[in-house]
This record gives sequence, structure tokens and C-alpha cells, in this order.
Amino acid sequence: MAGIVLNVEKRDRTGTGGARATRNGGLIPGILYGGERGSIPIEINAKDVEMAIRSGKFLSHMVELNHQGEKQPVIPRAIQFHPVSDKPIHIDLYRVEENAEIAIEVVVHFKNHEASPGLKRGGVLNIVRHTIKLKCKANKIPEEIVVDLTGREIGESIHISSITLPDGARPFIRDRDFTVATIAGRKAEAEPAAVATPDAAAPAAEGEKKEG
Repeated sequence: MAGIVLNVEKRDRTGTGGARATRNGGLIPGILYGGERGSIPIEINAKDVEMAIRSGKFLSHMVELNHQGEKQPVIPRAIQFHPVSDKPIHIDLYRVEENAEIAIEVVVHFKNHEASPGLKRGGVLNIVRHTIKLKCKANKIPEEIVVDLTGREIGESIHISSITLPDGARPFIRDRDFTVATIAGRKAEAEPAAVATPDAAAPAAEGEKKEG
């Protein structure tokens, strides 16, 4: 668990007008999904949510909701941001049990660029997937997936089967060995100059003779 606790209250007013009134009160409207209780409209202090997001441990991690002393582990499923201010304006949360297996997107990071012969020769790392969907326990969500570029050559494709995943995690997609990244060659900086053929040069030579 990320160690984040958010105090929530049940939201009485729903719809566009209700959501606007919630935001005007310094709160963020949201929906709590999953479990036997069904969907419940909620509201959370906006500053608490913004602080949780800035911590870097909110998205794709299990956090804890506190409602009048009753605590519930949840997973943030979606956050809607204002297009201008970039502040969160709506949040969807999903109830989970700590030992439940869930599917979740985990960020991919690449290391040892300097140890890749292909990159050292001017190749380019093309990232196909910045995140990979994994299945894992809700209380053991990996912080990241690390791809080691050591020894990678130009023309290589890095498939999920060649990546060491965190303990207890496996790819959500199991029916194919999908590509995570490739190392492509650098494009030619300039096209080679055109070379005249002997046949094309002959008339010019003849013309020069006549002029002489």
C-alpha cells in the first residue's frame, strides 16, 4: 500500500449541478465502484487529492479511504483533469481486497542505454509501450517495470518474454509475445549525389567539340 489515506464523505448531490457545487466547496466529486455495496458518489478534499497525486504514489497504487473511521483499500481507476488548470476535477475509485488479484497498468523504464551497442552506434530506441498491463496482488503492485538495454543491437525487438517482471506479476496479455520497444537504425543524413552515366555525358562532350 502506498501509505496514502484519503478522508471521504458520501455525496448527496449528483449530476452536473451537484458536481459543480462540490467543486465550488473545495472538494472533488467522485464515484466509488466495486464490491457488494455497488457504486457510491463520494467527495474528497481537493488539496488532499492534489497532494496525493504529487507524491507519485497515487496512480496505479492501492490507497486507503477513511469514511467516519471505516477504512477501505481502493485503487484509483481514472482521474479527470481540467483542460486549462490541469487540476483534478473528478475521480473514480475501485474497492479491492489486499490479497485480491487485479489487472493494472505499470510504467516501463529503460536502463543501461550506454551498454547497448546499437544505441552507441547511433541507433534509436523506439518505445512501443510506455506502460504494460499486469496481473498481480493488490497489495504487491510493482512501482515499475525495468527493461535492461545491455547488449541490444540495431534491428532488435524487445518482447515481453525477454523482460524480467517483478515477483508475483504476469502480463495481462498472454496470447502473444508483444513488442515493448525496438532499436532502429539511424536514417541517412543525406541522399547520395546523382552520378551521370556515360550515355548522358556523351552529347555534352560532342557539343563541346563542335563549339571548339
